[in-house]
Amino acid sequence: MAQNTTSGPMQKFKIVFLGNQSVGKTSIINRFIFDNFTGNEQPTVGIDFISKTLQVDNKSVRLQLWDTAGQERFRSLIPSYIRDSQAAIICYDITNEKSFQDLQKWIEDVKDERGDEVLIYILGNKIDLDQERVIQTDVGEAKAKELGASFSEVSAKSAHNVSEFFKKLSYDLQGNPNEQQQQQQPLPQKVPSQQQQPNQPIQIKPNESADDKKQGSGCC
Repeated sequence: MAQNTTSGPMQKFKIVFLGNQSVGKTSIINRFIFDNFTGNEQPTVGIDFISKTLQVDNKSVRLQLWDTAGQERFRSLIPSYIRDSQAAIICYDITNEKSFQDLQKWIEDVKDERGDEVLIYILGNKIDLDQERVIQTDVGEAKAKELGASFSEVSAKSAHNVSEFFKKLSYDLQGNPNEQQQQQQPLPQKVPSQQQQPNQPIQIKPNESADDKKQGSGCC
C-alpha cells in the first residue's frame, strides 16, 4: 500500500508520469481529467501539474498528476519530482520500439529515488493503432513482470481502458486487495471503433470533481 500524504479525510497521492517524448503522457492525463483528445498537444516544457478529486468507496481521493517532459534536456529536473511520489506511471508507445526499450532506464530513475516505496506501472499507449503495433501485449506484460511493475494498455485517443486504469490505480494506492484482485484480470484486447464505443466520461463515482488548475504547457 502506498502511504498517503495526509492524515485527514482527504487522501492525497502524488503520481508522476514518465516516458520518452511523444508517447502520449499528456494525452492520457487530458483524457482522464477532461475526457478529451486533440492530438495536437505541444511537447511538455519541464513539468506540468494537475489534480483531480475522486470519490472512491465513499472516500475522497485526490490524485496529483505530474506530467514530465520526455526530452533528454529535461532529465535532470525529473528526479526531484519522483522523490516524494507514491506512484510512477511509465508510458510507452506500442508503435515505437525505442520508447519500449527505454522503459528500464526510467524504472532505474524511479528506483534510485524511491527504492521499493512506490507503485510502478508500465502503460502502453496508442492501442487504437493496433495495425501499426510493434510491441505485442504479451511482450509488454513480460517486460513489466521482469521489471517488477504492473502492466496495462490504453488508448488516449479512443479512451479505451483509460478509466479502468485510473480506477485500478486509485484502489491500489488505497491498498484495497479485493478491488486489486478484480482489476488484475486481463483487459479486452480488441479496440472497438469510435463509432461502436463513443468516448464516455470517467465513471468512478458520479460525484467526482476535477481541480482544473494546470500549469505550463501540454505534451502529446
